[in-house]
Parts: sequence; C-alpha cells; structure tokens
Amino acid sequence: MTDPLWFFILAVPVVLLTGISKGGFAGGLGTLAVPLLTLMVDPRQAAAIMLPILCVMDIFTVWRYRRGWDARSLKILIPGALIGIVIGGVTFRMMNEDMIRVLVGLMALYFVGNYWFVQRHRGEVEPHGHNMVKGGLLGLLSGFSSFIAHAGGPPVSQYLFPLKLDKTVLVATSVMFFVTVNYVKLIPYAWLGQFSSANLSLSLYLLPFAPLGVWFGIWLHNRVSNILFYRICYGLLFLVGLRLLIEGMLALLS
Repeated sequence: MTDPLWFFILAVPVVLLTGISKGGFAGGLGTLAVPLLTLMVDPRQAAAIMLPILCVMDIFTVWRYRRGWDARSLKILIPGALIGIVIGGVTFRMMNEDMIRVLVGLMALYFVGNYWFVQRHRGEVEPHGHNMVKGGLLGLLSGFSSFIAHAGGPPVSQYLFPLKLDKTVLVATSVMFFVTVNYVKLIPYAWLGQFSSANLSLSLYLLPFAPLGVWFGIWLHNRVSNILFYRICYGLLFLVGLRLLIEGMLALLS
C-alpha cells in the first residue's frame, strides 16, 4: 500500500456499500468490494482484508433473515460451492498478482453483463423448478468466484431468480448460503497465510463500518427503489473491471 489515507478514503465507502448489499438492498453489489480495493492494493490482500468483515456482517444478516429461507435451494447449491472453494484454494498459489487482477477484471465484466441481461429482466424470466445439475454447477462457480474475489452473488442469482421466490425469501436464502461459504473460506485463507497481522489490522480498522452498512441496507430493503442505485454502481463496476483487465493483461504480456 503506497498511500494509506487514500486507501481508507476508498475502503470505508466500499465496506458501507457491501454492508448495504448484505442487508438486503441492491443485493449482489458486494461484488464491487475486491475490484475497487484492487485499485489500491494487491487483489489477494484486498480479499484477505474483506473476509473477516464479511463474516461479521453475516452475523447481523443471519439474525435479521433467520426465518423464511428456501432449504431446498441451499441443499442444491452448497455442495457445489464447497467444491468451488477447494478448487480456489488449490489454484490460488499458482496465480500471481497480475493473473488474479485479470481474473477479477473478467469477473467484474461478467457481473455487469449478468445484471444487464439477467437480473434486470428478472420479472420476464419464466419460472422454473429446482435442477440439481444446474444448481451444482452454479454453486461451484459461486464458490470459486467467492474464494477469489468474494463475488459469488451472480451465479447464485442465476439459479434463484427463475424460482420466482418472494423478495425476502430470496434475500434470506442468499444470506444463509453466503454465511456458510464465508465461514468455510476462513480455513483455506488461514492455510494460505492470508491473515497476516497487517491484513487483520486493516480489517479491524474498517470493522465498525460493517454493522452500520448492514443496518442501513435492512432499513432500505422495503423502502427505496434500487434501480438507479444499481445502474450507477454497475456502471462503476464496468469501468473498474475494464481497467483491471487491461492493466493485468499488459503486465502479463510485458
């Protein structure tokens, strides 16, 4: 980190935005966290700083949405997600900073495309029942992308949206899925040495903003339309993802 002041100027809004998304407003925008922080630090450090914060946020969101989640969806998605986490942990050391930067950039652009072509047309999607194969594959993709960049939301959304779940049931199911995934990730992250004293110190400094963001997201959940909010944030995610992809590719080719 070359400039701690600018890091915190960027990181505080990122944590608040992630908490708002975790609280049930504009769900999925937690995908912004690692790409934005990667503008200031190594993507591996960004992921390590965010994981303890996400785990604390999960405590608050689980309490709020502890009832009403869809158990069948979780039974289908979670096994695949655990396999994805294992794959992420095994391949993590094989990738350098620039490779991860390219991967995070590609994920960011994929998430933007997923929003524009899938999430925005959620109401137009024909309802479907549960599918073990589809759920397993999307769960695996979610577990892997969550391990690399805490960005497993879009694959899960692709499975849950066609089920036509009630809005609150959808949020509750996502919450229970990610509390499982995030706490499992603590094991390989510790094994990989991601929780250095420097990373944990930065997490601790940012931690007070986690419950504030979650509370605000819960408050906004049934009060505010999130359409404009989505468009602004995904526009930002597109620009950040494009920059990370170009920078990473140029570094790898040089």
